[in-house]
Amino acid sequence: MSNTRQRSTVHHTFTVERTLGAPPAKVFGAFADQDLKARWFVAPEGWESGPYLLDFRVGGAESSRGNRPGGPSFTFDAVYQDIVQDERVVYTYVMHMDDAIISVSQTTVELVPEGDGTRLTLTEQGVYLDGGDTPEAREGGVAHQIDTMVALLS
Repeated sequence: MSNTRQRSTVHHTFTVERTLGAPPAKVFGAFADQDLKARWFVAPEGWESGPYLLDFRVGGAESSRGNRPGGPSFTFDAVYQDIVQDERVVYTYVMHMDDAIISVSQTTVELVPEGDGTRLTLTEQGVYLDGGDTPEAREGGVAHQIDTMVALLS
């Protein structure tokens, strides 16, 4: 039996920048606290969500699952590579659609004091595999999540 699946690899880097009216410690907490992060790191409206797990430490893991009703299941599995309290978070993650890997990414979140608030810069470097995801969809999804966090902290 031959494998007729079309293989492809697309590399893409994007940056999401936001200024928040909250200090870096509060913004950092939105990444570090499982209950708080679960309020903004959510599946799109109308999706079904599975369990959300967060072990926020270097070497720790984060995992979530969701799907459109009747659609494929998407799984996010991350590992924290570097954490600097109130300043920086670096993690790598794999996205699956059902059992297929659709992307592998490295994300860096930088928090810089700006007046009474914080300048958040998120940079993601990804490789999107076999057409299961696109850079545009990922960038839009990440920007939506960050905007949800900004609204939550406002």
